[in-house]
Amino acid sequence: MTIKDNKKYSSPSHLVEGGCIACHDCDFLHRVIRVPGGGKALCSRCGAVLYRHIPRTIEKALALNLAALMLLIMTNVFPFMSLKLSGRIEETLFISGVFALYRQGMGEVAVLVFLTSILFPFMTIAGMLYLLFPMTFGYRPWKTGRVYRMVKAVTPWSLTAVFMLGVLIAFVKLLDLATIIPGISLYSFLGLMVVLTAAQANLDTCVVWPPMQFAPGGKKSGATAAEQGLIACHTCALLVPETHLSGYGQNDCPRCGTPLHSRKINSLNRTWALIAAASLLFIPANIYPVMTVIQLGREYPNTILSGVIHLIEGGMWILAFIIFFASIMVPVLKLIVLSFLLITVKKKSLWRSRDRTLLFRVTEIVGAWSMVDIYVVAILTGLVNFGTLSTIQPGIGVAFFGAVVVMTLFAAHSFDPRLIWDNMKGVK
Repeated sequence: MTIKDNKKYSSPSHLVEGGCIACHDCDFLHRVIRVPGGGKALCSRCGAVLYRHIPRTIEKALALNLAALMLLIMTNVFPFMSLKLSGRIEETLFISGVFALYRQGMGEVAVLVFLTSILFPFMTIAGMLYLLFPMTFGYRPWKTGRVYRMVKAVTPWSLTAVFMLGVLIAFVKLLDLATIIPGISLYSFLGLMVVLTAAQANLDTCVVWPPMQFAPGGKKSGATAAEQGLIACHTCALLVPETHLSGYGQNDCPRCGTPLHSRKINSLNRTWALIAAASLLFIPANIYPVMTVIQLGREYPNTILSGVIHLIEGGMWILAFIIFFASIMVPVLKLIVLSFLLITVKKKSLWRSRDRTLLFRVTEIVGAWSMVDIYVVAILTGLVNFGTLSTIQPGIGVAFFGAVVVMTLFAAHSFDPRLIWDNMKGVK
């Protein structure tokens, strides 16, 4: 295997034709072929996306990330939302919910909201700008691998779309309480959500790495990388022979520096531990109130389920269904699905491996939407602060629920879907 790693290079729009790539979900090896502009190559065994070809991807991604940065700055500078009640106006910034949670003794929840709605989106945008600016002029920036690994790690935790759903739910909940006045920041955040999504969709990740050429370095037979004695880098997709690693006495990818492992270390044990912890935390998360509404000196504590019931009684069926599905059904189904996958892997089941892989992908995607209830509490806590007239305070239940969401997300990230296929030798 040889790697072209010049400091200055012509950025490729796709992998080198004729090379090989391993599917990151099932480890199946494929020969790289040219795909048309706007097209993508899918794994023939499990259906995962292997690579895409996006014309002028650097220019598109750079422009969109620049726009996202400007929108993110506007979101955090201008007023986000105002609430008018009995002649009083309460104006908030985007970060007001974070400060309100911290003042109410919910520092851990405040940190979670800050990371997922402000810091991680900023790190994603800043990291991509750091990579794309030099590439526009044909240069690969210093520490490319380290920066890209950071971007790839925080991107799944940049939950701008989930936060926007939380804003819409909070907006509907407050309609009967007071007059809501959207601020410039709210429109900026809506634009940020759209532009950031477009930036990620228009990035061909292959342009980040110098061209690679594949020369078999492992066994001559086998349908997967592992069977041929190869390890696929999960960051840059480089195929590295196991003999190369043992010969040089190191386990890092020679191109991007990512630690290489044929399979995620202790994947089953770590996932079981996280599932068990999330299951235990889910009980107090639904018993204790997630927030308390104080009106004219009277307190009305709300659990997740009681909040859904109140919405149903108020005729807001669609909103009640969204909260019930995101806050109750998604965590429960995620725990059940991951447990099912772990059991089938342990039993070395050959049953419908492609369907089980698809089930894992869906679980991994929808899991983050459980954060919507936490965002709703943060928004309402920061916005509704009229003393004894009307105030909303976070409850201890939101801290437990935040821990459940984080645990289930970590559980999905720790599970290795390639384990589903390890007993399918020779199956295409």
